[in-house]
Amino acid sequence: MAAQTQIDAAWDAHHPYLVNLAFRMLGDIGDAEDAVQDAFTRLMANNIDEIDDLRGWLTVVTSRLCLDQIRSARRRLVHPLDPGDIEFRLPGVGTSFVDPADRVTLDDSIRLALAVVLDRLTPAERVAFVLHDIFQLPFEMIAETVGRSGQACRQLARRARAKIDDSVRPSGAPVADTQHRLVTERFIEATATGDLTALLEVLDPDVSGWVDLLPDQVVTGANDVARNMLRFWGRRARLVAVSTGHEPVLLVFLDRQLRAVIGLIVTKSDRISEIHVYVTGPFPSS
Repeated sequence: MAAQTQIDAAWDAHHPYLVNLAFRMLGDIGDAEDAVQDAFTRLMANNIDEIDDLRGWLTVVTSRLCLDQIRSARRRLVHPLDPGDIEFRLPGVGTSFVDPADRVTLDDSIRLALAVVLDRLTPAERVAFVLHDIFQLPFEMIAETVGRSGQACRQLARRARAKIDDSVRPSGAPVADTQHRLVTERFIEATATGDLTALLEVLDPDVSGWVDLLPDQVVTGANDVARNMLRFWGRRARLVAVSTGHEPVLLVFLDRQLRAVIGLIVTKSDRISEIHVYVTGPFPSS
């Protein structure tokens, strides 16, 4: 297989995952996409046939690029917000949702949803936490990114976890629910790649979905809901997950502009039973 063909295949297979990862670290969709683009540029400068694990290689390179940005003096998250505001402001808490008129703005959605993960951690703690606790990567791989031993990375993740638990989850309950994380990742990748079959596998057969602009028009059934998701948000859009401590919440970007916030309800059978779309910008044409 020609090198360019391999790179194109890697882009299709891993781009949604890498953008989601980078966004978790940087909190800005433009910066996240630039980091992933830079990682692929570096891939093109290497002999791809000598790389055994392309996804792993791209993960390490993207993470290093994000870490460099985080450490840069130019990276500043101003106006820190109270993490308690996340529950009050984000459109997705437990099994109920706030009035559509209260849907978030671009700045609020990013800063509120990522305030805990981004503002309270050192750069190394942030990378270790995101890579291990959210993306379940081994500490040996994380060590390649931060330039420390695996044991040191374990300690970084532990400190990050403790800071987050102390600030927003006094009970010590896990911040990232494994079930929600896995379901969300599958949903993002299936939607971003336009894979109808994979999307149907993560949806409950009786899933329902609605858009806040059309609250009386509820779509039911996995096939219809999946096709609507791909029709409006597939391929062109960038979907990234944010941590709220409740049900999964996704931000949807088109041309680096926030266009929607999507709340998901996950059943005990690891399927999505409800999809609530809160539009924050012009609704895309089909």
